Amino acid sequence: MTQHLADPPTNRSDDTLGHASEDTRGHDRSGWWQDAVIYQVYPRSFADGNGDGMGDLDGVRHRLPHLRDLGVDAVWLSPFYASPQADAGYDVADYRAVDPMFGTLLDADALLRDAHDLGLRVIVDLVPNHSSAEHEWFRRALREGPGSPLRERYHFRPGKGAHGELPPNDWESVFGGPAWTRTTNPDGTPGDWYLHLFAPEQPDFNWDHPAVADEFRSILRFWLDMGVDGFRVDVAHGLVKAAGLPDIGDAGRVRLLGTGDGGTPFFDQDGVHEIYRQWRTILDEYPGDRIAVAEAWTPTVERTAHYVRPDELHQAFNFQYLSTPWRADALREVVDRSLDAMRPVGAPATWVLSNHDVTRHTTRFAGRPGGTQTREPGDRALGLRRARAATLLMLALPGSAYLYQGEELGLPDVTDLPDEVRQDPSYFRADGQDGFRDGCRVPIPWTRRGSSYGFGTGGSWLPQPAAWGELSVEAQTGDPDSTLELYRAALRIRRDHPGLGAGSSVDWRDAPDGVLVLARPGFVCAVNTTAEPVRIPTGGTLLLSSAPVMTDGTETVLPGDTTAWWSV
Repeated sequence: MTQHLADPPTNRSDDTLGHASEDTRGHDRSGWWQDAVIYQVYPRSFADGNGDGMGDLDGVRHRLPHLRDLGVDAVWLSPFYASPQADAGYDVADYRAVDPMFGTLLDADALLRDAHDLGLRVIVDLVPNHSSAEHEWFRRALREGPGSPLRERYHFRPGKGAHGELPPNDWESVFGGPAWTRTTNPDGTPGDWYLHLFAPEQPDFNWDHPAVADEFRSILRFWLDMGVDGFRVDVAHGLVKAAGLPDIGDAGRVRLLGTGDGGTPFFDQDGVHEIYRQWRTILDEYPGDRIAVAEAWTPTVERTAHYVRPDELHQAFNFQYLSTPWRADALREVVDRSLDAMRPVGAPATWVLSNHDVTRHTTRFAGRPGGTQTREPGDRALGLRRARAATLLMLALPGSAYLYQGEELGLPDVTDLPDEVRQDPSYFRADGQDGFRDGCRVPIPWTRRGSSYGFGTGGSWLPQPAAWGELSVEAQTGDPDSTLELYRAALRIRRDHPGLGAGSSVDWRDAPDGVLVLARPGFVCAVNTTAEPVRIPTGGTLLLSSAPVMTDGTETVLPGDTTAWWSV
């Protein structure tokens, strides 16, 4: 049942947002997202307010001061909607209700108000590609059987073969196995099949049906009226499918990333852009610069730029950057391509190193390059050193940056979770994603001691490592060498320095092999991606470094896997 507030709040304006509405660097802040640092909260793993071992909105609310002190501009909340939790909330049964696991709409409203009072904006996840199989539309479609008008809002199709026993086409689920599940008719006979690009519990909407578009325009307005500052659009590249749902003809496994420009019939179809033009019109009706951010896995950054044209969405995640190895030439290439792609459409580039779907970069950088998923812990000291250096590079680049909860603590991925505690749905399906996303979702530590290191009073839904306490917020606060204090210092400098934040270009300086030196107005950043120290010209007055550096007259010795910032 959809929850309703007794007195829905009126639209909030920028006047409620404290420092977020102030011009702290002499810049025009009307487009706050142009240089925002946005922090992803995975609610079930951030903080537990009621002691049941599962994070919730009340827990998030009471930990918001940590995010204010960290220095971020906005909070992005992963799904907290009513859901059977077949895919950790990305299977939504009611888009206007909070799942009791996380609280109520009153808790969501209180969180929004407290965040705004602290100067933090709030972005919520929106899941428009698919619903839960428990959504009322889908339940009625099954209950009413063939001919139900509700079936037109999803992709129901008769099967192939003499008795319809084969799937309608050869599409595969991202989570493994066929992307189709056969239904049973109300009389018990085998029925039609329905499409699910993810788990069977997540049937895909048919965005060619006008009721689907109408419903999501209404959902947007519901949460905008509540006061949210924007939306992160899940699977933004997947809403529209090619006409006729043609076979792919490729026995290889299909992942989130397509194989070429428009080459996958269910991802990155041009029709999605009309949907986002309609959404942009709605967002622009509201005060306070409300935004939408695309999770769009596309083959190239040039294709990603299509989602952020002036009349579409405001930002898109830069997954090409996230998947780039720790190598100077590769990093420079992806930075240049990202900036070049965004410049013509006037959108900010975005930079991200970790999220809830990939191995934390502290662990990815701890061994040999291997994409965004790894099961090996690698050399943890090396991984942390590179992660700290990578963070300073990311925060020096022009545009907007995304941080994933716990990366400010230098948390590694938990690679040794026992099989019996895993909950990632793709772990239980053959030939899908690697299925080890639980490792980056382990609840984060707040205190040195306690049953869940301050996460809550009732343990945690995934087991935390024994060493978690020494990585906690309590343990790292005040330690000038800690990763937490490095993040706090970096975000403070980024906010205060006039040469950092928004922009569309960098000035690359000559540098030794394996080293990047980039300049922005009044600012220089140098990155050594090699294992050996290098000597480079001193950039000016040292502002910050990811590891200690030594200055010898006009030269600086930059250790291996280290980044340094100078003011000039």
